[in-house]
Amino acid sequence: MGQLHIYQNNYLIVFVFLCLGILLPVIALFLGRLLRPYKPTEMKYTTYESGIDPFQDSRVQFNVRYYLFGLMFVIFDVETVFLYPWAVAYDELGLFALIEMLFFVVILMLGLIYAWKKKVLKWN
Repeated sequence: MGQLHIYQNNYLIVFVFLCLGILLPVIALFLGRLLRPYKPTEMKYTTYESGIDPFQDSRVQFNVRYYLFGLMFVIFDVETVFLYPWAVAYDELGLFALIEMLFFVVILMLGLIYAWKKKVLKWN
């Protein structure tokens, strides 16, 4: 009977945190909407360009290459997040982890070579 009480208590804690995780942002957004000043004017709905009146359409088409460059940065940044714990615990992990990490790095290198061949890394 005591074991059942411990499990129910654990679920109760999870339920309380789940309710807090949902209610706190909802309450904060509601209070922000309730307390903010609301004075709409035509000037507030215009596009802001460093204090200068807009002189063209604000929807400018950007080159996709910039997004791909940013995505490549994120991919290789995440790679370092995976490599660091492996490097710290290398002695305890053994040969299998070394082979797994080499496989991971080879896949990333193949992706880098592919991006290089497709000229994704070229900035201009």
